[in-house]
Amino acid sequence: MRTALRTAIATALVAGVAVGTPALTAGAALAADGPVAVQAGQAAPAAQAPTASTETKAASTPVKPAAPAAAQNTTPARTGDGWIENWKAKPGETFVRDEVLRGGTVAKIVKAGALHYRAYLYKEGQAVGTIEAAGRSAAGQDNGHFFVLNPDGTTHDWVGNTAPNKPGLYRLVDGTVLQLARKDGRYGLQLIENGKGRGYTYVNGARVVWNFGKAVVVLEQDGQFSAYVPGSARQAAPQPVEAAGYVRTEKLLRGYEAKIFKVGESHHRAEVSYEGRRTDTFDADHRSVAGNDNGTFFVLHADGATDNWTGNYLPGAKPGVYKLADGTTLEIAKKNGRYGIQQLRWGTHGTGFTYLTEPRQVFGFNNATVVLEQDGGFAAYIHGSAKQAAPKPVTRDEQCTVVTTVGIGAGSEAELTMSPNGPKAKLQDIGSGKVFATLDRNHPSLPQSAGIIARIDNAFSATPSLYTKVEGGVGSKGGSHAFPKLPKGCALNPVKGATSGQGTTGNTGTTGNTGVTANNAGQTSVIPQGGVAAGAELGTEGDSTALVAAGAGAASLAAAGLGFVVLRRRAGSRG
Repeated sequence: MRTALRTAIATALVAGVAVGTPALTAGAALAADGPVAVQAGQAAPAAQAPTASTETKAASTPVKPAAPAAAQNTTPARTGDGWIENWKAKPGETFVRDEVLRGGTVAKIVKAGALHYRAYLYKEGQAVGTIEAAGRSAAGQDNGHFFVLNPDGTTHDWVGNTAPNKPGLYRLVDGTVLQLARKDGRYGLQLIENGKGRGYTYVNGARVVWNFGKAVVVLEQDGQFSAYVPGSARQAAPQPVEAAGYVRTEKLLRGYEAKIFKVGESHHRAEVSYEGRRTDTFDADHRSVAGNDNGTFFVLHADGATDNWTGNYLPGAKPGVYKLADGTTLEIAKKNGRYGIQQLRWGTHGTGFTYLTEPRQVFGFNNATVVLEQDGGFAAYIHGSAKQAAPKPVTRDEQCTVVTTVGIGAGSEAELTMSPNGPKAKLQDIGSGKVFATLDRNHPSLPQSAGIIARIDNAFSATPSLYTKVEGGVGSKGGSHAFPKLPKGCALNPVKGATSGQGTTGNTGTTGNTGVTANNAGQTSVIPQGGVAAGAELGTEGDSTALVAAGAGAASLAAAGLGFVVLRRRAGSRG
């Protein structure tokens, strides 16, 4: 099989078939999403197997011995349904051709309708994926190997030619200039002609395919993009264009407009205007800058990316722990009259406070852009998320909640949660995570009919433990697992009429908690986790991340009635 595939590739090259696509192995990202291809380049026709008469003539006519490479190129390619054993087109499909891709993958191209083609991908006789071009081009990508199928049945395939996901201007090998930008967490490209942008189209899905002139471009969800120029002997990755100057114009919320300019590496400027009158200038020099107009936020990052949103704002927040819409947990503190912020990880571990040195700063935590104000109020925008909300205060009980997971045997595990409201144990399958029982103070043990033993001992104390015995048979033993301790400073909430260490018989016949019927349906609510321990206070006076106010720009802004004040974000804080 391998020899035959190598031979077929050599023949396809002679015949003009585009060869250079990777093997799109099983598990490769083959989902396609993008607009209808415009001015799609035409692929060369697939190589056809020689007829019997051609083979006879070649055998009977003396030929001059050729070099080994030339001899390989004369070997005919195999095509048709016989290429993949027992392969047949499905009802409603018309087989068109086979294409041999790099690494031996075979693309069987079929027509499924008007402007609708499909490519079945096989490697060594095994199906590894499908590319669907229904009214628009579709692309597959496997470790830098690209295969594009257009809705007219033409194809392109190549390896590499990939640019990084850094917003800016790029020049393709044919001179085409494109601009990559990121807005609201999504990447987009636009064509630049005569110094003017033709409008961005942003990624909607895993990847999109576009044609810019003769160039075929595939843009990934993470901002990386690759370009291929059909018919060109020279292929290379898009090259950054470092020239400073006008970049783009963005329409902002509430009728404002921002013209973005590149000043230098990691340095962009935005001129904000309203109805043609400039209201302020944002200068993001290796740091992000932010403005707040009565709850409408505009953030310009040093790489030229922007964020613009309304809401998700908690004005005048008090010191405490807060949770963002994506679950990120942050802690607000106040020291010497200044507010500071830190992220809490694993429930209790702080990453270290940074305190404000100006009225407003911008931070990056996970996928969130966070703006912290001098009165403690702050807002957060979650990139790429449909769920947006203001930071939510975490209750004391949530802050004092600790969770751990232990194995209990037989492919099962227990998620042990300790909170001021007492212990809770969720018994679940390790593989699927499906909960099959939940124990707490109200249901401290499983009934004898459950078939396994599980109970919470000392459920009303500060040191409860879970006893389980899930495996039967001679010599099998159970085991106890202590619940995690409450964090320092936390205590159990009082329970009216409850006593510590109740001692009636449960489902084991031994001293333990009262045996009652468990909630075998399982609870699936998320257990909030928070932190109470503060990390090292890293931000102090003289911090190199100090912000610079807008000065005259802020004054002009106030005159215009727009409450944006330009402030910089500390370097390296944006995740």
